[in-house]
Amino acid sequence: MADLFSSSSSKPTSSSSSSSRLFLLITFLPLSLACFAFLLQWRGGINDSVTQWFEDNYKLPGMSTVVEKGTLRTDSSCVSLLGQSRTQSFPYLRHWKLPHKPDLKPKICITTSTSAGLEQTLPWIFFHKVIGVSTFYLFVEGTAASPNVSRVLETIPGVNVIYRTKELEEEQAKSRIWNETWLAKFFYKPCNNELFVKQNLNMEMGITMARDAGMDWILHLDTDELVHPSGTREYSLRNLLRDVPAEVDEVIFANYESSVERADIKEPFSEVSMFKKNFAHLPKDVYFGNYKEATRGNPNYFLTYANGKSAARIQDHLRPNGAHRWNNYMKYQNAMELPEAAILHYTYSRFSDLTSRRDRCGCKPTKEDVKRCFMLDFDRAAFIIASTSTSEEMLQWYRERVVWTDESLILKLLRKGILTRIYAPMVIIQELKEAGVFSSVVTSAHMSLTRDSNNSSTS
Repeated sequence: MADLFSSSSSKPTSSSSSSSRLFLLITFLPLSLACFAFLLQWRGGINDSVTQWFEDNYKLPGMSTVVEKGTLRTDSSCVSLLGQSRTQSFPYLRHWKLPHKPDLKPKICITTSTSAGLEQTLPWIFFHKVIGVSTFYLFVEGTAASPNVSRVLETIPGVNVIYRTKELEEEQAKSRIWNETWLAKFFYKPCNNELFVKQNLNMEMGITMARDAGMDWILHLDTDELVHPSGTREYSLRNLLRDVPAEVDEVIFANYESSVERADIKEPFSEVSMFKKNFAHLPKDVYFGNYKEATRGNPNYFLTYANGKSAARIQDHLRPNGAHRWNNYMKYQNAMELPEAAILHYTYSRFSDLTSRRDRCGCKPTKEDVKRCFMLDFDRAAFIIASTSTSEEMLQWYRERVVWTDESLILKLLRKGILTRIYAPMVIIQELKEAGVFSSVVTSAHMSLTRDSNNSSTS
């Protein structure tokens, strides 16, 4: 009887236990799935663990870097800009010559007028090669035209170096640009006005060369500007322009301005990560509500220009419309503004920019005379300070007007979206440096020169 009682009493218990387990399974399975789906959408959690797995197992480009206080530092931070590290950490560029394939579409070119040295020009060129630019038209003067610099530039596939010779000036003297009434107010004036006219003349020649080379798109950039193709799947300017509707003739990039956090920046592309967003990419209430704090006592929201840059399709009758836009002599230019992509402008990012601008211009440091030389209020004020102050006074002015040191203000404007952190360019350029790209192109150029010299001496 006891056994019977024991047996009969165990059956309901077993049945109850099975029912409980089934109930728990039915209850927690949907909850588990919901939690898993939530984790997949959450930008932390799963993504962080995946990133950690990659960091522990496969070092992808840029993952060997450490970001600290807005700067990028690596194990070989003591290596000079053109120096070569011990390891090849950029697997796509184990050979310094990036693939120069003529069949890549669309074909994109950049034209620029520059006097910069290799420490600025090489990172600028190879960064844009990485994001899809195939051809460069470099109108060089000053340091950029010196034999030690131009010799290296001429060896880079896709780079065309154009010198400011007497023949070039005679050819440009015939340009129809001299008949542009809107440009006439800049004619025969020094410094920035003269540069502005030269840029338009060079852009006009760049269009002709780009059309002859079968290019599809052309941009005009300075060598202190980088294209930031945000919003594309592969951080690719080529992908961005490939997706532009056929009826669009020109795409407009808003510019973001560098916001340096130290006064001792040496390599802006590798050291600056904070930028002030253009008002075109901000809600109006955010822009106007924080204008005074974002301006910090300077004449305008941006230190320098604020109207962005654009890329144009190569087509008949295309012409420059200033250094920032393109136009067409025969039709209305259909333009489209890009909602995410931008031009990163590294303006006054080094303290030495104050004196270098001063040394290029022979104007008198008076409020009246600087109006002949500079278009922008901040450029005028900077020129006067650099021309009339001691080094200590200049540094103090630079720290007050350019360098961002107020941590609470930085945090506030980052939260508002006025300031933003952008790391992609510094990671790409640092990895190019780590891969020995810059040192390799310099070494290759000098080896080529040596071979040519030896051949000429033996012949």
